[in-house]
Order: sequence, then C-alpha cells, then structure tokens
Amino acid sequence: MICYGIFMDLNSASSIVLQVLTQATSQDTAVLKPAEEQLKQWETQPGFYSVLLTIFTNHTLDVNVRWLAVLYFKNGIDRYWRRVAPHALSEEEKSTLRAGLIANFNEPINQIATQISVLIAKVARLDCPRQWPELIPILVESVKIQDDLRQHRALLTFYHVTKTLSSKRLAADRKLFYDKLTGEDTKSVRTNYGELASGIYSFTCSLWNHHTDTFLQQICTADETAISNSLERTLLSLKVLRKLTVHGFVEPHRNVEVMGFLHAVFERLKQFLECSRSTEVVNVCRDRLEKTIILFTKVLLDFLDQHPFSFTPLIQRSLEFAVSYVFTEAGEGVVFERFIVQCMNLIKMIVKNYAYKPSKNVEDSSPETLEAHKIKASFFTYPTLTEICRRLVTHYFLLTEEELTMWEEDPEGFTVEETGGDSWKYSLRPCTEVLFIDIFHEYNQTLTPVLLDMVHSLQGSTNIDDTQTLLIKDAVYNAVGLAAYELFDSVDFDQWFKSQLLAELQVTHDRYKPIRRRVIWLIGQWISVKFKSDLRPMLYEAIRNLLQDQDLVVRIETATTLKLNILFSYWKYSDLIHH
Repeated sequence: MICYGIFMDLNSASSIVLQVLTQATSQDTAVLKPAEEQLKQWETQPGFYSVLLTIFTNHTLDVNVRWLAVLYFKNGIDRYWRRVAPHALSEEEKSTLRAGLIANFNEPINQIATQISVLIAKVARLDCPRQWPELIPILVESVKIQDDLRQHRALLTFYHVTKTLSSKRLAADRKLFYDKLTGEDTKSVRTNYGELASGIYSFTCSLWNHHTDTFLQQICTADETAISNSLERTLLSLKVLRKLTVHGFVEPHRNVEVMGFLHAVFERLKQFLECSRSTEVVNVCRDRLEKTIILFTKVLLDFLDQHPFSFTPLIQRSLEFAVSYVFTEAGEGVVFERFIVQCMNLIKMIVKNYAYKPSKNVEDSSPETLEAHKIKASFFTYPTLTEICRRLVTHYFLLTEEELTMWEEDPEGFTVEETGGDSWKYSLRPCTEVLFIDIFHEYNQTLTPVLLDMVHSLQGSTNIDDTQTLLIKDAVYNAVGLAAYELFDSVDFDQWFKSQLLAELQVTHDRYKPIRRRVIWLIGQWISVKFKSDLRPMLYEAIRNLLQDQDLVVRIETATTLKLNILFSYWKYSDLIHH
C-alpha cells in the first residue's frame, strides 16, 4: 500500500498509480482484480485524487488509462467530497482539485472531455457558488475564447454545470437561479446563477446565432467536418440556452432577450426543417440535425411547463406553427415522427393547461388566465377544429404498413399497445390518441357532430376489396371508442350494436379482420358507458364465435373484451349487493 507521504510526492505517486491503473485496464483477471483492490484501498487516502487529476489531464498517456482515472475521480466525488462523508477530502485538497479541473479546457478526446465536464458539474452542485465562486466567471471567459477546441470544451462544461445546477430543488438553491441581484458590491465577482443567466444570456444567444448562421451557410458546401462542427456547437449552445431560459428567470416574459430568443426559435425551426431537404445534410449529419430540431421543441415544451403565463405571448404562434406542420400540407416532405409527436404534445399541453382555463365564475379568474383562454378560443375555430379532428382520425389513426406487417409477423406484440405511463410523450400512436381525447373533451360540442358524420358515412357493410375504406372505418371506430364517455348522450350504442356492429362481427373474410378486431374492441370500450344487460346474450354468442377466429389478434382482443365485460358485470353485481 502506498503511504500518505508518497501521495504527497505527486511525481513518484503518479508513476505508481499509473502502473496500477494500467493493470486495471487489462483483460487478464489475474492482473485486473489485484489492481482494482489496490485502487479501492487508495480511495480514502489524502492526495489520491490529486494524483488522478495529474494522470487524466496528461494527454500523452494511454486513453484507456486516462478514462479510468476520470471514472475513479468522478465516483470519488459522490463518496468523499461532502464534508460530512466518512474519509472526506480535506478542504485544502478540494481547493487544489477545483483549481486544477478548470485550469485548461483543452481535452482532445471527446469521451474524456464529456466525463470531465460531468465531474466538474458534480463538484459545482456541492460547492458552487460558496466554495467555488470563481467557477462561473472562468466558464464565462472560457466560452468566449476563439480557439475552437477550448471554446467547445468550455461550452460543454458550461452546459453540464447549468444542467446540474438547474436540477437543484431546495428553496435556498432555487434562489440562485433567479434573475435578481444579491445585494453584493457590483464590482465583486458575480456568483449567483440568476446573475449568470442575465449576465451570460446575451453572449450565449449571440454564440448560438453565430454557430447557427455558420451551419446554415455551410450546408451547401462539401466540407463535412465544418458542417458537423458547426452543428455540434449550435446544439451545445442551444442546450445551454434551454437551461438558462427555463430555469434562470422568475418572470421570463419581462426579459426582452428571453422572449426574443423564444420567438427566434420558430424561425430557426423552419430553417432547420427546410435543411432536411438538403442532400448534403442528410448524408453528413441527419441524426444530429433531427436532434437539434427536437431540442428546439423541448425549449418550447419546457418553457410552457415551467412558465405557463410567461408562455401566453407564444400561444398563438405555437399553435399556428404546430398545426400547420402536422395537420396541413406544409409539413409534407420535411417532418419526421419524433417532431410530429413533439408538435402534438405542444398542442395538447396548451389545450389541457389548467392555467388557461377560466373558473366557472369568470370573475374569479385571473386576467392572465382570461387572456390565454381568449387566444385559444380565437385559434380553435370550427374550421380548424374540424380539420384537426378529421386529420387525426383519417390520417394518423390509420393502421400503417409497419403495423399491419407486425400484425402478421408478431400478433402478440401487436396487441401490446403502448398506452400506459408516458408513452404518449414519445410514441406516435399513443400521442395521437391522447391528443384526440383531450381535444374532443375540450371541444366536444363542436366535434361530436363531426365524428358522428364520419360514422354515418360508413354505415353498412364495406367492400372487402376496398382496403382504404376498411382502414378508415377502423380509424373512425377507434375514435368512437376513445370518445365513448363524451358521446354518451349522442350515440344510441345499443341500437348501433344490434343494427350494425353485430353484423360486422359475423363477416369472416380474412380481409375484414381489422374491422372484427376493432368492433369487438369498441364494444369493450362502451360496456362500462352504455350497454343494456339484455344484449349480453348476443354479445356472449358473438364472443364465443370470435374466440374461434382464425386470426390471433382478433382472438386476443375478444378475450380482452370478455374480461372487461365480466369485470364490469361483477362490479355492478357487487354494487347492487352492497346497496
């Protein structure tokens, strides 16, 4: 074991620790295990982390060894950095380590640079600003450096620091994020995160605009490296702006620069979506381009979630943007699935936001709520709602080729619908269905006649050779099932069951199986809403026949409806006994 004195001699200690770290990267367990045990014993010894710092900042050493040194240092922060931790690092050593960590932002290896940024953020979470007042000023100055590598590494660190600090939830910590002065001497170093937000916001916006403009200018060139680098810096500066915008201000709508940035997001989004048409971009950095587009939408979604009233000036523009790309021809050829999901989530959050819903007694509502409600009402006109409803049902609800293929190849997987938890935030089908439910609930008086008209247009049997009409009927029946509670007073489901649905269950042709499956699902949705008990014998007979269906998906859906029927019948019977 290395003693305390040897660790104080960094040169000799570094060579010994370097040798053990090298052994710890070995694939030979006979070499690896003893090395790991030795490193574990050194974890609590004073000076060990100073040695690790000298190793992973030495760019001439083996990358794997440096990577391992960073990981041991990072793990040590969690275990020994807090003052109350057993074997805690001394304040003197921590001070030296903090200074060394931000001495030079010139790490050439991306993976190691990311890990160093993360561990700096971990220290910042515990020490900034009180024990580490110089961190923010140094980051601010380093981000302004013209050297590409140093600026990128400083920006990367700046992002991880802001991300970590923005996640702190204690009231005392949250105050550090607010855009107000601390009362300190204006000549002293600003250490408050809120002051960071106001002090660095302009520069970060300028940096983001610079890299964005550079990228947009370079997309027509053949310089793949330059295009990739510009887009990487655009993405990184946008990540910083996202955290500063959402968490750096108490009343962001009062800050001209913040609102200017948010309005600029819409213009930049249009530019980046148009970039997706570019062959050069598709070949070079399509994935990163799409990540940037999604990050733009996350800025809007996060801001709406955290500052609904500050978002009010953006409601009209957000709805116009999202609806145009998702529900009109404007999005054809440029949108992609994840972006569609984000736009739908934006519409959903505005529609459902309780901050925008007046009280039953309008006089009890705040002026902010009334203003937001007024904007929503002026946007969601009858033509707009009708178009959204029809497009949701006849376009987004249609079974896709991929889903139909999955039906045939993996019927069990097909029947496991992603409707639980937060799947609507990330997957297209759950997202479209949740948006439909929320819009139909909010505007049911307007949309009920629209949906019923779609149902009436599909009455009677459908030609088994007309695949498109079969898929549309499946989609419309899906909508009626999702809106069952809203349609309680508008649909005579018992009559519909007897006159139409029961007959459709009896069409045994293989091409009609999507309708058989959807109708038995639809009945399951309505059982607890409106379904007379004297119709159950007919339903049970239909279920008995469908349980013998040639198609496994139809049989699984039938079994699910049978279960729902039994559970509801048991619940009603128990309720009667109880009373």
